[in-house]
Amino acid sequence: MTNDERRGTHRVRADRAEPVGAPVVRGDPAVTGERASEAVGFDPDDPESVAEAARTVRSFAESSAGDDHVLMLRGAAACAALVRGVGSYKRAAERAGGDVSVSFIRKWARVHDLPQSVRRHVARGRIAPTAAKHIARVSGDARLHLAWATLDAGLTVREVRRLASEINNGQSATEVLEAHGVDLGTLEVSLPPAVYLELRRQASLDDVDPGTIVTDALDDYFD
Repeated sequence: MTNDERRGTHRVRADRAEPVGAPVVRGDPAVTGERASEAVGFDPDDPESVAEAARTVRSFAESSAGDDHVLMLRGAAACAALVRGVGSYKRAAERAGGDVSVSFIRKWARVHDLPQSVRRHVARGRIAPTAAKHIARVSGDARLHLAWATLDAGLTVREVRRLASEINNGQSATEVLEAHGVDLGTLEVSLPPAVYLELRRQASLDDVDPGTIVTDALDDYFD
């Protein structure tokens, strides 16, 4: 059994599906509202766009975006596009200039590589970009387990960092989270009263927990 198999990181694709540098989340009004019109894309195959990415990375590294999650995602996009455009983290750091480090670019480029389902929560401010950097350190569905635990269990950035380290040391993401007290799979939902009554009625008739019916229904929905 490989390390990825032990850690449970091989079943679900949990990286970026969209083109590198494309403002898919930042440009979505449903996520960023009026700021969607400000979204800047970076094309790693366009020399002028790569030059703009380099300037953006340096500005991002030298200034603090504070709690501006959208600007942080723009900086992450610039990091990823710059790396793709010049071919390596080292060359990207050299191209950006100043005090930009390889480590800085690598961390933020990995945030850009997170799946859209996670990045949308970063843009909405529900997952701190600093937490996203640690979520991006793990791979496969471990990323998703850690991201959803951050939302559902209210994990702090410090906790996310420690849990990511434990996962990268070879432990299963589910085991690490359960040992931390995270009740995996538990999610509070609100249902219309009529649906709730019918769910309860049917669960009682079938002698099953309501969660069993919900699980079966969601399995059919996702299929």
